[in-house]
Amino acid sequence: MLVALRECPLISKLPRKLEGRNQVAYAVVTQRKLENFLRSRIEHTRRKFRLGNMVSRSGIFAGQNPFSIVRRWLKEASTREIHANAITLATSDSTGMPNARMVLLKDIEQNAFVFYTNYESTKAKEIESVQRAAFVLYWKSLGRQVRVRGTTERVEEALSDRYFDSRPLASRFAAMASCQSSEIASRKQVLDRVRSIAVRTGNHPERPRFWGGYRVFPLEVEFWRDRENRLHDRILWTRNSLEHKWRIVRLSP
Repeated sequence: MLVALRECPLISKLPRKLEGRNQVAYAVVTQRKLENFLRSRIEHTRRKFRLGNMVSRSGIFAGQNPFSIVRRWLKEASTREIHANAITLATSDSTGMPNARMVLLKDIEQNAFVFYTNYESTKAKEIESVQRAAFVLYWKSLGRQVRVRGTTERVEEALSDRYFDSRPLASRFAAMASCQSSEIASRKQVLDRVRSIAVRTGNHPERPRFWGGYRVFPLEVEFWRDRENRLHDRILWTRNSLEHKWRIVRLSP
């Protein structure tokens, strides 16, 4: 046993004056200290990895539904970041080729997320083709992210009218003038159209039929929080259809 202990790295670094039983006793104490240290570090890592009370989803993950949590996180982020409602909206075409771009999340309804766009744009054509979309909200200042996947539908025209009328006048002119995603000869071409529309419509332009909103009805909502050593928290709300109840699970980092 003494020979084996002397070959251990811990023993090899012992002072040369320690011999026999003294050396063995020193090794035993050192080994116990090492075991206690490792146990404490493992427990520390486990505590940082655990959410806390997963059943009650306490702290920042608390909420009766995913929409209430997103609203709360967005409100908090809005005090720290410009355009905290900016989302990366992902779609795909009929061949499955993915696409992504930034748009603004404009409303969180009781069971859906709402944004607005040009119905003749690439994103709208892809949404109409597959009736599905995904998006991500990310706030660097909070170290948090929300990932959403779901089905889509156009909002009612009356709702699109109300939102369009609430926009700054120059933004309304721009929406009317832009044939979004189409090729143009120059920027001047668009600016000339804006000026022409402003003269023709005055201060009360009507929403063009090619512009309006979409709802995203989520089937998945994942809440992500940045943690030390990349042991991030990932809490997923998922359901098979809009009629099913939510299932809540923790995902590996």
